[in-house]
Amino acid sequence: MASYNRVILMGNLTRDPELRYTPNQTAICKFGLAVNRRFKDSQSGEWKEEPTFVDVTIFGARAEPFARYHSKGKAAFIEGSLRLDTWEDKNGGGKRSKLYVVADNWEFVGSGGGGPRGESGGPASASPQAAPEPGAADREPEFQQVDDTPF
Repeated sequence: MASYNRVILMGNLTRDPELRYTPNQTAICKFGLAVNRRFKDSQSGEWKEEPTFVDVTIFGARAEPFARYHSKGKAAFIEGSLRLDTWEDKNGGGKRSKLYVVADNWEFVGSGGGGPRGESGGPASASPQAAPEPGAADREPEFQQVDDTPF
């Protein structure tokens, strides 16, 4: 049977990236990512957000730049796959497991910061964008109706 394991996430870091190295100097970067699901409450009619917290690990050459240019609260776009770790609990609690994402690629998101850990300038600088109008984040995106749909 064929299978496909691919994850694409965009969210904000819940903590500063933790960069470590294996004995053979392979970089490993670990961090948490909060991804929000926005929905309209059926009873109150209000828009609500429900966060999902995901642990992410980046190995190798992409780990060091990620740790250098990201910090807690910054937005990140992650592409990778799911992994499952299983182990025996040290206190005799039986088998334990944890599902996490191993990132293959990442991209900068937004225009804030730009340099290492929020400094201005540097390779992370994004092109300037118009400031969003007040309250824009609280509204549902507007879609245009097209009358001559080709199907």
